[in-house]
Amino acid sequence: MNTQLHPVVAQVTQRIVERSRARRTAYLARIEAASGSGPHRRRLSCGNLAHGFAACTVGDKQALRSGVAPNLGIVNSYNDMLSAHQPLERFPELIKTAARDCGATAQVAGGVPAMCDGVTQGREGMELSLFSRDVIAMSTAIALSHDMFDAALYLGVCDKIVPGLLIGALQYGHLPGIFVPAGPMTSGLPNDEKSRVRQRYATGEASREELLEAEARSYHGPGTCTFYGTANSNQMLMEMMGLHLPGSSFVHPNTPLRDALTAQAAQRAAQITALGDDYRPIGRIVDERAIVNGVIGLHATGGSTNHLLHLIAMAAAAGIELRLEDFDALSSAIPLLARVYPNGSADVNHFHAAGGLAFLIGELLDHGLLHGDVETVAGPGLARYRVEARLADDGTVAYVPSTPASADTAVLRPVAEPFRADGGLRVLNGNLGTAAIKVSAVPEDRWTVQAPCRVFAEQHEVKQAFERGELDRDVVVVVRFQGPRANGMPELHQLTPTLTVLQKRGHRVALVTDGRMSGASGQVPAAIHVTPEASAGGPLAKLRDGDVVRVDAVAGTLSVVEPGDWATREHATVDLSAHHVGFGRELFAAFRGYAAPADQGAGVFPPLPL
Repeated sequence: MNTQLHPVVAQVTQRIVERSRARRTAYLARIEAASGSGPHRRRLSCGNLAHGFAACTVGDKQALRSGVAPNLGIVNSYNDMLSAHQPLERFPELIKTAARDCGATAQVAGGVPAMCDGVTQGREGMELSLFSRDVIAMSTAIALSHDMFDAALYLGVCDKIVPGLLIGALQYGHLPGIFVPAGPMTSGLPNDEKSRVRQRYATGEASREELLEAEARSYHGPGTCTFYGTANSNQMLMEMMGLHLPGSSFVHPNTPLRDALTAQAAQRAAQITALGDDYRPIGRIVDERAIVNGVIGLHATGGSTNHLLHLIAMAAAAGIELRLEDFDALSSAIPLLARVYPNGSADVNHFHAAGGLAFLIGELLDHGLLHGDVETVAGPGLARYRVEARLADDGTVAYVPSTPASADTAVLRPVAEPFRADGGLRVLNGNLGTAAIKVSAVPEDRWTVQAPCRVFAEQHEVKQAFERGELDRDVVVVVRFQGPRANGMPELHQLTPTLTVLQKRGHRVALVTDGRMSGASGQVPAAIHVTPEASAGGPLAKLRDGDVVRVDAVAGTLSVVEPGDWATREHATVDLSAHHVGFGRELFAAFRGYAAPADQGAGVFPPLPL
């Protein structure tokens, strides 16, 4: 089908191309210079090369000595504490075997850290979470620095891990790279029931044992958590951007099909190196069109707001300048086609069973809402991703066309019958700064909240005030000094049950913060990532209890009804020293001091040189 690209998609893409031209050109020149001719390991000294294959099998040693067979680097984020990453333990051997079967070799180039936001929610460790993305990027660069590889396989799933791996991979943009997921765990306790138990616990109606039992029944085995937070949004992005194999995002771990997809990823990586005739360097696959496709996927599925940070940072690593205004503009044109918890009751397994990404990509392509003329790891054109992966009789991967209709329109819908006409993301601007708000799960009568504010500098203080009955009214809860330079911009997801209870009591409630809430947020309007942050002199630091704050997702504003002394009012300060010591936080002082604002990705890497 020859469908014309939607004008908003075309216009936004062109603006990104124009503002990025100088840096993108410099980036492409850099990776072209790095590609050279032939495997880089041929240029290693004999001593260097001998070190590089010393521990290999006899057969792999011979292949590496000859320098004519592709050698694949594996960058692994395995640990057995994260349910999503535990399956990755088996992947290196699967990949090595598959590589040998097609005349290639593979080596584990290195490991990267992988922390779980689910474990660290509300804890000191959460203050390392966002910065772990940049540590992962640096670890990826170190893993590939041995210059032994013709392509790389990136094994990662969760929140900061996939963005960090991609930022690192793009520093080696001359190398082809394929991202290899592990898949979601099977469905457990229904999400609505889990949410009810959390809210009952917040009001003292459920015991800790009841809460623990509900959580354990939800998070119960290997694989990604099944709600649609940042981890599953990562998988969607990698497929929409052409960095996964088609149909691979949501296949369960430790199944024959998952193993076959992992083996196929290795063999495909060997096919797309510079040694063959289908060279596909990752730095060229990740172009302006791929980045826009990622943003579109985020809107169409109601994905995690953490990607307002991560996509900007990932784009910058490829010399592309993505801005919040681009998210906002695209949101107006992209319909919401999926309802997955917390934007609905279904989980990602239900989404996949209803037709999943294959159906979604097909619908968006057919209506001119995606760039179809992109390069992918599977080959030219995103239409290659309109297929479902199945297990063939011989144990390999077979592809069948995607379902022509959604199998469950309560979870996944066509463009002609969307859940919403737009993507549900808004950028807010006003005298309190710039923020983002996700309204895809927020009732429309709650899109505008104006009420006296209650100001906090610690998230645990909110729960304490709630328990004392001090928030049982219309209120805008302001949690400030939570930005990247203050304390690493921790996730504030633990506030969700408390604020939800207040809203269900009939109060008009909103959250305003320079911290994060991610894709695990819910039905309470939340203006997040406020920039400039309070600790950098942002106007949030001028707010006092009782000031009237207006969060208006309809008009796109975030403002305080200015009191008479607003212009001369001093900025509040807090002692953040307790957030800078313990749990390794001392090691991240330089990160806090150098971190970019949230609307620039909140990272520590400077823009690529021109």
